[in-house]
Amino acid sequence: MTTVYDFTVRGIGGQEVSLADFRGKVLLIVNTASRCGFTPQYEGLEALYRELHDRGLVVLGFPCNQFGAQEPANEAEIADFCKRTYDVSFPMFAKVEVNGPDASPLFVWLKDEAPSESPAAPIKWNFAKFLLDRQGNVVDRFASAVTPDMLRQDIEGLL
Repeated sequence: MTTVYDFTVRGIGGQEVSLADFRGKVLLIVNTASRCGFTPQYEGLEALYRELHDRGLVVLGFPCNQFGAQEPANEAEIADFCKRTYDVSFPMFAKVEVNGPDASPLFVWLKDEAPSESPAAPIKWNFAKFLLDRQGNVVDRFASAVTPDMLRQDIEGLL
């Protein structure tokens, strides 16, 4: 059976990252964008990460330019924006596609595994969120309008 730990992705700095490095952690995986109405959610994601990281939460950000071309920057510019604007310290990764024929295998798997959606339902916009338990299983999927703070109880239940 596949879990999140079977995937390798490219970090925002270009390095290969095995998601097995996060084994035993509660993961919140988010497709992000820097020019979106939901971009201020970076602040809430960072607050959750800082507050709950020591208890086992890791937020993983995956920039995506598929929705309204709201992430046109390259990885270096994205990293700079996230650090400068929201002081993001959680792991960020290279730009990905989350839907369609060029979708990241990770996001194909996340969509297939999400219990609250029909199998492989497309992601509708930036800042969709996937919550995974410490065993690497998808627990739930949340729409863009669900703010990071609204996830606190679900996350704490897994910690």
